[in-house]
Amino acid sequence: MTALPTAPTEAAPAARETTAAPAFRGRLLPWLFLAPTLLVLAVFLYLPAMQTLSLSTYRSNIVLGTRQFVGLSNFAELLSSPAYRQVAAQTLAFVALVVVLGLGLGLGLAWLASRPIRGGRIYRLLLIFPYALSPAVAGTLWLFLFNPEVGAVNQLLGSLFGVRPRWLDDPTLAFGLVTAAAVWKGLGYNVVFYLAALTNLPKEVLEAAEIDGANGWQSFWRVVVPLLSPMTFFLLFTNVVYALFDSFGLVDILTRGGPVEGQAGVTTFLVYQLYEDAFRNFRTGIAAAEAVLMLLLVGVITLLQFRFGSRRVHYGA
Repeated sequence: MTALPTAPTEAAPAARETTAAPAFRGRLLPWLFLAPTLLVLAVFLYLPAMQTLSLSTYRSNIVLGTRQFVGLSNFAELLSSPAYRQVAAQTLAFVALVVVLGLGLGLGLAWLASRPIRGGRIYRLLLIFPYALSPAVAGTLWLFLFNPEVGAVNQLLGSLFGVRPRWLDDPTLAFGLVTAAAVWKGLGYNVVFYLAALTNLPKEVLEAAEIDGANGWQSFWRVVVPLLSPMTFFLLFTNVVYALFDSFGLVDILTRGGPVEGQAGVTTFLVYQLYEDAFRNFRTGIAAAEAVLMLLLVGVITLLQFRFGSRRVHYGA
């Protein structure tokens, strides 16, 4: 048998390989675009950081103009000082309270503000408003409110219960007042981000929980909170940084680090101690060592957060 002839077929044209054109046609052009940013970072971030690290190894006094290389003696002096250990301990307690209370209240208020209620936009604006205030203005408001003699809070407590607490003189009350002011000041930041995250929650998951018979608390705790874990993970770090560094204005206005209890003021936190040593005691070498230790503290907290906290973060429904 002979095979039937077949019609000749045209060879398929070779597929043309399309390659994306490079974004930059030379190696120098990307660096030219990055140069302004790198210059700003080098001048205002990397260079001061290197100078601080170098200064931490010197015993220096900016007023007397003296400078002597001492190696790691500044770090040894700080770590062996009972006053500095007290400041570090009460700073960690302050940070823990600000983070836990700030995130808890922020999530709760954001959940309530996200409900379909009349005047919801006004409530959201009022919740966000404290974050727009500067720390100095916020501290001044709290100072007037809790002034032991003429403050509005003591006037109200005196007329109702006959008590006028010494908010700024008692160590426990002063620590609680600064903590409450810091939580109130940063509350709007947490509410904004939690509101944004709540708005983008998948509705079908919440509807499924409702169909399965979950009540409001069960839906919030077992469905909403796990879905918000990425946002909570982000806010945890930002609130730690806020409590460590942005609390300076509140402390300076309200208590100036006092009242003294033990070896140091009960509201003297690490950032305020750094300010005291650098600009009041003019111990710039010690202050530089404190800045390096604060940087290491933030690094350790961040490492622990990513090491253990990321396990509880769930991306996606």
